[in-house]
Amino acid sequence: MEQSVRFEEAMQKLSEIVSKLENAEGSLDEMIRLYEEGMTLVKSCERQLDAYEATITRLGDAAEGKHDAE
Repeated sequence: MEQSVRFEEAMQKLSEIVSKLENAEGSLDEMIRLYEEGMTLVKSCERQLDAYEATITRLGDAAEGKHDAE
């Protein structure tokens, strides 16, 4: 499941997993598998957010440099 998942899709899947875990739907083995899948999705979302933040920071820095030059 490590393939690239869109942020929105990952968040939707995480919401579904959390709901199942909160409602204790399934066996203990299934709950552990869901927890592992959820943690993989969390890590993917964190990486994507870090990349988005870096892009926004870079764009902001570039815009500030452009304004400073004017």
